[in-house]
Amino acid sequence: MSLTPTHSDFDAANLPELQLSVIVPVRNEALSLAECLESLVGQSDVGFALGAQWELIVVDDDSSDGSRAIAERFAGVKVMEAPPLDLSERGGYTGKNNACWAGAQIARGRRFLFTDADTVHQPGDLTRAMREMEKHEAVMLSYSPRQIVTGFWQYAVMPLIFSELATVYPPKVVSDPARKLAVANGQFLMVDREDYFAVGGHRAVGRSVLEDVALAQNIKRSSRVIRFRYAPDALAARMYRTTGEMIEGWTKNLALLLPKPVWLAMWRVLDVLLYFGLPGLALGLVWLQPWQRYCILLLWLRTLWRFYERVQRSSFPAWSVAISILGVPLFVYLLIRSAVHRRIKKSVMWKGRSYNPNR
Repeated sequence: MSLTPTHSDFDAANLPELQLSVIVPVRNEALSLAECLESLVGQSDVGFALGAQWELIVVDDDSSDGSRAIAERFAGVKVMEAPPLDLSERGGYTGKNNACWAGAQIARGRRFLFTDADTVHQPGDLTRAMREMEKHEAVMLSYSPRQIVTGFWQYAVMPLIFSELATVYPPKVVSDPARKLAVANGQFLMVDREDYFAVGGHRAVGRSVLEDVALAQNIKRSSRVIRFRYAPDALAARMYRTTGEMIEGWTKNLALLLPKPVWLAMWRVLDVLLYFGLPGLALGLVWLQPWQRYCILLLWLRTLWRFYERVQRSSFPAWSVAISILGVPLFVYLLIRSAVHRRIKKSVMWKGRSYNPNR
């Protein structure tokens, strides 16, 4: 088992306490890491100096692209190696869980912030997030960042995915202590130290490829308060740089995040058929009466309204939402591909490693 050592192996009472520990798990993030760390080390508000009130820990997960060297260029950043990863069927812990847990063992903050190397933080977002946790009496705060996308397929497909996520996981419901629904975004996940260890932290969800959601579920199941919201004011994230990375990433996650992905794929196929087929029927069937053409066009307008009303929940720019209908075929492919990898192949690839998504 590679998620070692355990929290009990440390005498936390003897560790100097800081307000916050920021933990960044890193595996081959050379293209993104410098911008992420620049945005973090620049967070030092008045009275919130790096090293005095908070710390920044980078956990290198066996990178081979020079990520560690990039992190070591930043003064005040602690860089450590993740423990060796056990990828056997008996072990099976994911690299990110292994790295996050290792960082938590040496962290000295009263709160932990787990954030990904593909994030860019706005000035002051760390102190604002801590105040937001206190205001809402939450032990976990997670932000869904503004997504930085590039290329036609990302602009067309990402709104479809994030609109479905917003539909399945409404932030108001997730943040309601009376409701069971729980979710979090690992790109920004802040949690009180004591509560994190009380539910077992990343060690308890070590085999999950959707560790952020699993951790949020553990927190809420223990009757603790979580808060989740879309936060373009706090940070942005570039999840994928290429279409291939996007396909690999959503293959890993979609069938776990969205219920009945194959049914959803069929509904989106129907959207395309109605979107493009109804105008053709209204204009192409010469024997139709005028009132029949108007009925078909009204049905088409209702299809447009229903489709775009749903997609606008993604919070993407209007023009990206407008072209999202063209991304439906790739979205359908991703849904089916993710379902096949989960249910049939029982294997997904991420960062050069193969995981069983069902554990």
